[in-house]
Amino acid sequence: MKKWLIPLIIIAVLVFGIYGWVKGFYNKTIGLEETTKQEWAKVESAYQRRNDLIGNLVKTVQGAADFERGTLKDVIEARSKASGINIDPTQITPEQLNEFNTAQNGLTSALSRLLVVVERYPDLKANQNFLELQSQLEGTENRINIARDRFNETVRPYNKHVRDFPNNLLANIFDFEEMAYFEAQDGAEIVPEVNLEFD
Repeated sequence: MKKWLIPLIIIAVLVFGIYGWVKGFYNKTIGLEETTKQEWAKVESAYQRRNDLIGNLVKTVQGAADFERGTLKDVIEARSKASGINIDPTQITPEQLNEFNTAQNGLTSALSRLLVVVERYPDLKANQNFLELQSQLEGTENRINIARDRFNETVRPYNKHVRDFPNNLLANIFDFEEMAYFEAQDGAEIVPEVNLEFD
């Protein structure tokens, strides 16, 4: 065997090994990233469902005579602001997620005030359409929580994968960055005293 053939074989094996490692890392990272995108789409879908229900709820409430227009205006503005924030799940930063959460919490707060004001309108409280929308909103809030939890569950393996050594070296080369988690807003540990049950 010729002497120059041994170094050539060693180089070929090394190149093939490095290629296999890079390919494996890249493909696994893309797979994990796609899973987080899918779960983020479910989060957005749950929030969109809530926005649609709120739109129908506002239309129902607008039909009530002399209903407080300021409260409705607050809900409409908060809904517009919340639906105006779009995030690319692969580029989520803690700041973007905080802005998104702040807008969604503003909508939740405005909606809570609206439901409290409804207490003063017996005809509206008895409106079957309103009661159905309220029930669907409560179910949607549960969907939102589940979707957010599932998104966080998919972010963890992705983040671990791109932060582990030596994967972090390739992550920097291919510009795969750590993703942000949903976290509780400041003050979330304080339970609001809002009763959404109607007699």
